[in-house]
Amino acid sequence: MEISLQIQRPLCSRTIFSDGAHFKIKPFLGFFPCGRTNQSSQSFSWHKELPVVVVSNRIAASADFNRRRRRKISNPRPKGSASKGFMPKLQAGTGSKKQDQRNNGDKGSSTPASTEYAGSNKPTLEMKVNTDKEQSVGVHQTKKVEEESEDEIDGKVEELSSTRNSDAAAKVHQLVEKGRIGTIDENVTESRKTKAIVKNVGDEVERTGLGGKHLDIIKSDFIKQNESKGIDVSQKTITIVEHDARNAVDRTGLEGKHFDIIKGGDASENKYNSIAEDAIKNQSLQPESVKEAEMVVNEEKDKEDSSLKLKMEMEANIQKQVLERLAEENFLKGNKLFNYPEVVKPDQDIEVFLNRSLSALNDEPDVIIMGAFNDWRWKSFTTKLNKTHLKGDWWSCQVHVPKEAYKMDFVFFNGKDVYDNNDKKDFCIIVEGGMDVFKFDDFLLEEKRRELEKLAKEQAERERQAEEQRQIEAEKAASEADRAQAKLETERKREILRELMKKAMMSVDNVWYIEPREFKGEEMVRLYYNRSSGPLFHAKEVWIHGGHNNWKDGLSIVARLVSSKRTDGDWWYAEVVVPAQALVLDWVFADGPPQHATLYDNNQRQDFHAIVPKCIPEEMYWVEEEHQIYRKLQEERRLRDEAIRAKAERTACMKAETKKRTLKMFLLSQKHIVYTEPLNVQAGSTVTVFYNPANTVLNGKSEIWFRCSFNRWTHHMGLLPPQKMMPTDNGSHVKATVKVPLDAYMMDFVFSEREDGGIFDNKNGMDYHIPVFGGVLKEPPMHIVHIAVEMAPIAKVGGLGDVVTSLSRAVQDLNHNVDIILPKYDCLNLSNVKDFQFRRSYSWGGTEIKVWFGKVEGLSVYFLEPQNGLFWAGCIYGCKNDGERFGFFCHAALEFLLQSGLHPDIIHCHDWSSAPVAWLYKDHYMHYALSKVRVVFTIHNLEFGAHFIGKAMAYADKATTVSHTYSREVSGNPVIAPHLHKFHGILNGIDPDIWDPYNDKFIPISYSSQNVVEGKRAAKEALQQRLGLKRADLPLVGIITRLTHQKGIHLIKHAIWRTLDRNGQVVLLGSAPDPRIQNDFVNLANQLHSSHNDRARLCLTYDEPLSHLIYSGADFILVPSIFEPCGLTQLIAMRYGSIPVVRKTGGLYDTVFDVDHDKERAEAQGLEPNGFSFDGADAAGVDYALNRAISAWFDGRDWFNSLCMRVMEQDWSWNRPALDYLELYHAARK
Repeated sequence: MEISLQIQRPLCSRTIFSDGAHFKIKPFLGFFPCGRTNQSSQSFSWHKELPVVVVSNRIAASADFNRRRRRKISNPRPKGSASKGFMPKLQAGTGSKKQDQRNNGDKGSSTPASTEYAGSNKPTLEMKVNTDKEQSVGVHQTKKVEEESEDEIDGKVEELSSTRNSDAAAKVHQLVEKGRIGTIDENVTESRKTKAIVKNVGDEVERTGLGGKHLDIIKSDFIKQNESKGIDVSQKTITIVEHDARNAVDRTGLEGKHFDIIKGGDASENKYNSIAEDAIKNQSLQPESVKEAEMVVNEEKDKEDSSLKLKMEMEANIQKQVLERLAEENFLKGNKLFNYPEVVKPDQDIEVFLNRSLSALNDEPDVIIMGAFNDWRWKSFTTKLNKTHLKGDWWSCQVHVPKEAYKMDFVFFNGKDVYDNNDKKDFCIIVEGGMDVFKFDDFLLEEKRRELEKLAKEQAERERQAEEQRQIEAEKAASEADRAQAKLETERKREILRELMKKAMMSVDNVWYIEPREFKGEEMVRLYYNRSSGPLFHAKEVWIHGGHNNWKDGLSIVARLVSSKRTDGDWWYAEVVVPAQALVLDWVFADGPPQHATLYDNNQRQDFHAIVPKCIPEEMYWVEEEHQIYRKLQEERRLRDEAIRAKAERTACMKAETKKRTLKMFLLSQKHIVYTEPLNVQAGSTVTVFYNPANTVLNGKSEIWFRCSFNRWTHHMGLLPPQKMMPTDNGSHVKATVKVPLDAYMMDFVFSEREDGGIFDNKNGMDYHIPVFGGVLKEPPMHIVHIAVEMAPIAKVGGLGDVVTSLSRAVQDLNHNVDIILPKYDCLNLSNVKDFQFRRSYSWGGTEIKVWFGKVEGLSVYFLEPQNGLFWAGCIYGCKNDGERFGFFCHAALEFLLQSGLHPDIIHCHDWSSAPVAWLYKDHYMHYALSKVRVVFTIHNLEFGAHFIGKAMAYADKATTVSHTYSREVSGNPVIAPHLHKFHGILNGIDPDIWDPYNDKFIPISYSSQNVVEGKRAAKEALQQRLGLKRADLPLVGIITRLTHQKGIHLIKHAIWRTLDRNGQVVLLGSAPDPRIQNDFVNLANQLHSSHNDRARLCLTYDEPLSHLIYSGADFILVPSIFEPCGLTQLIAMRYGSIPVVRKTGGLYDTVFDVDHDKERAEAQGLEPNGFSFDGADAAGVDYALNRAISAWFDGRDWFNSLCMRVMEQDWSWNRPALDYLELYHAARK
């Protein structure tokens, strides 16, 4: 390791002393040179042998020394070198040996309680050195004297510099005036040399801290050192040095200013250069004068360099003496460790000294320091110590203290398994004047942010390159495919043309011929036709419609024939140009030009064909033909790929905009209670929280206290101190301000009536949470496992299957891990399962259970197949033992989790069919490896399996149903009422990728809200055409439903007749599980198809493509359910721009806001009205809503079209419900 040499001037202060007195001096805070060395060297290169200085001092520190003014050196540190530093004193501790090497990463963040901290700022040091005669010098100093000393030294330095420069300048200018360089006055030179030496010696003695040093030793050292360098030292100079050295010793308070050597040197050099340049530029100078001027300047530079060198050597000697003094003091006190400088500051080099004989490493040949900074959290290092020149077994190394450090932590070891770690407390040195712990934490977060940004950029670049490579490979594969296709197409055409050429002729007697007989491409020929030979013998005009090479380019020859002068028939002719690439000419004759002809002579449907005698070589033609086909295929592919890419980009953009709007709605959804400014909380910013207690349990309380933390209450800062909220000008709101840390990803808070607690508003146990953006940490992913018996599209019966798939995808898109466990029915639609494969088998319940795995809609799905045949029934529901089947599956699913080692955070079970999971887990698996799991249970329909649902409600940690209104409607049910504290309503959503009019392959044209009118018009026309309805611009009501009493079948029948009475069209798609209801609707369909065949159509089955066309082509979608937990039909309708007409119940009430009555209710949800609704369950209710809807269609088409656009832009996907479910999952884990 190389260490730089730092030339620095120490602080100094004047003191007054007399021989034999005792004196106190301030701790030395100056900078001494640090040499360069390799780790293998035994001592640093600046450790030189110096005469022994015999002084006995008692040193006491002043408390205000660190506030004194200092001079900085501009001496640049060489590359790879270390910087300046201070040295605190450490007290020696005891060592210990460990046989296992220490890992830096195991260091904790707390500060170790070590006795090896950097020492006090007020030590009293005793230093004894053998001398011919012991002397003690006492000093009493004042701040005034110190300042006078500083000013005096500044004056000497300035005087010396100005004198030297002015002397040289004067001599050169004197030569300029005389036209030559004169002899330099020896006395002036001697005086300048003497002052420089005096100044340097005085400065160094000021920094020794060794007042009382024998001046004869100084004199002797000075003479010897200068003689060795060839410097002449006169008696006069020695006398001046001795006098000034005595005065310098007077100033050994050691507080002074750093003298910027390099800066001063540079300034002098610049001035010398300026003087020389002035002399040279003066044309009156002779060449000899210029040479003498340069010699004067060079002599001055040499003298300056000698002075600087002398200064450096004296500083090195003084530093050596200081280190020897510190080593002896610490050894006598039993301290095994000290550092230099004693006061350590950030961004400097320090030297750490260890007395090996006092440590646990006293018998080890190698001593290595291993450490880091700031409680082992920053910049670890390992450096070998080297034996020093100091008396005793002192070893040392240099360590650079980074600018971010507030503490240095370290241990010593032998490179193997023997450690000295300060009795397991580690050694540490406090770094003064730098960051504190909190600022360092912020710094680390900023570093992490920058690192994450860098990694993100690198990842983006890798992805870009990978995508670029993928595109290159795809283009290459596509090009090869196009070439292969072009070759096949060419061979096919060639074979056809070969057969055609066999039939082609040069002429047909008495029908047609060509003149001249020999012709080639691009030549003009006459084609003669005998009109009387065919069906055109009565035609008033004769036209040729022709092409070439089996009509390769279509119709390329069109000409009107004129009558010929031949008398041997009714001959007509036309002059035509033969196409350049023609091998064969193709044509027919007609009684008019293209698109106006009615009668043709097409050679009895064989067309006419003539060989081109002098055509281009056939092989050349087919090579060119293949190339043209290839180019055409390439262009078609390019246009197709561009269209696909543009559509994908537009889709992604629309989805991003929708998510952005939904997030804003989510943040504003609680505005009547709480909101923030700014709305989007950024990490590292200050945010104001506004709270309205009037709408909460804290209404009327005299004080409101705000309690906050971050990252789901897990932030390392812990819970912030309670903060009393202040009133605002905004009515009943109060506010509090919070600084958001850089590593926050979630802001968590509750409110209370008193500082010490009292009544809390914690959002019914959910707490308030607001996402934080731009932080350096991301929310750790949860692992959610759905155990269900349905999943769209592979095992779908009703809405449950849609929810399982769509909710899982939405949560997975939020960067959480989601798995699904499903029975492997023998009726599964495996065509929608990717990478389907057998994984393993396990035994449970007396049978073998095979585990299969596959990907469905991007989700990981485990299929359980018990070999007892429970799921080989050909159906999902409908067996007499459904309870037994699904109970077995639930237990087998939990056993699979246990045996496979999967440890999810949440198990989510659905409806009665997987309700047993809740109690089976708590009774049989909670105390095993699945102990951290929390169970969430969702009720999709309370009408089925109420007993199972009630038991699951008792055991689940959290329970939900599929809309807020439905949760209120069933809250009085006996199986629900005891558990309302954990029961929540979360609205279902739809999958925007499955139901997407912009990418729907089942509708005629793609459309979005921007072209909804055009898209729906095309879809309505396609629907009318497919079902045989009258193609007319009439209001069309669509009904897509299961025909059950729950869906309001009596209201559906009435609505059909009401629509027809209002001159509308109606289309119904659905079937009834009850045969009686099915037959009833079959009879209705027959009646309607007879009486209103052009305006009514009932399709009593399920047809997925047709459902998409109805959603798109209908103006209204009717959903008159008697009860509806959520309902997806009205949500899909709005996605396609169709207006819902619904009964106010359950999820229908939560999602449809009447255009005439629900404006305020919609605004409270951040929405606008979007449909028509009614209250009753009778014909009058249906009429009220349906009449208003149809009238709006007839009376205000522009308004109606704008309503279609509005509903399309509302987000009814899983974006918002997924956020609500994540909040519920976290609440279950809390």
